[in-house]
Amino acid sequence: MDNAAMKSTAKKSPPRSGPRTASASTSAPGLIHPVITFPFRHPANLEDLEHLYGLVARLNANKTTYARPITVMDCKTRAALAKSPRHLQFRNRTVARHSDIVDAWCVDTCQMWYSGLGLAYERGGPKDVYWLIPGDFNYGSAVGRDVLSRLHDLLEICDELQQDLCIGEIATDHNNSKQLIDTYGTFALLYNWFPREAQEIRSYTERPRSEFFAARHGFLGEMLHRRWYAYEQTVVMLLHAVLEKKHISRFLVGNISDLPEGRDSLNSAMQQVERTERVLKTFWREQQQEKSTWSERYRLLESQSEQVRRTALILLENLLK
Repeated sequence: MDNAAMKSTAKKSPPRSGPRTASASTSAPGLIHPVITFPFRHPANLEDLEHLYGLVARLNANKTTYARPITVMDCKTRAALAKSPRHLQFRNRTVARHSDIVDAWCVDTCQMWYSGLGLAYERGGPKDVYWLIPGDFNYGSAVGRDVLSRLHDLLEICDELQQDLCIGEIATDHNNSKQLIDTYGTFALLYNWFPREAQEIRSYTERPRSEFFAARHGFLGEMLHRRWYAYEQTVVMLLHAVLEKKHISRFLVGNISDLPEGRDSLNSAMQQVERTERVLKTFWREQQQEKSTWSERYRLLESQSEQVRRTALILLENLLK
């Protein structure tokens, strides 16, 4: 599927190609805030990060369109960098030169998002757009370089079509581990806990856990002031957006990967399914707790959810051997 086939609730003209200029849009003249999450485990080869920060440098130079980029780095990562002069030099001469570094103690990448997006939001204004860029993908590959050249399209969609949330969707084949996890784990659990919302989410994207997304100021502010989850926050944002009838669209990122071995391990896949279930259970209780019969309904859905999770883990064990 190409970008022209994206699902959108807003009926506006399609985005233009090329970066937005300051005078290109009179309806939304706000700034775009790039937020980059530095990899938890710094790679031995810096090629991917060098290409990524080549993009960040270009964004930083275009001050009429982009706010000063923010890079969020976990403090454990910072400590590890200190042991490698080459990596420490990259942090000091490249990352710090083209972005403001936020050092934070984080449980997971979703907490890194919270720190970076929260700071960007505090710096921003009501017409601004916030752009999350994950740092742990293979940007140095031919596909990765192509993705970097087109990522601004996600901003065009969010900005010009006045979308509240735009999800970047990674292209994969049906045997890809992320595809398998989302099919047998994420969506299966979503259909159990939120069947109507799951159906609508799937009409927008096959990647409800995507790390590529952009959000408008108003919607991001609503999300920041609610419970933020250390895991699977994209799923939560999509659920809120559907429940509140926000404008959602998607953008096809390309066949890019963040998996050094090409696929998730079985242990990693199991953890992803289990934490998705925990998040959905918690979110469901928050949505239903005002109803007098919520506990009875919860027990039934929890029993079904256990069956869904067990089935997913069995399937993933067979498929990821």
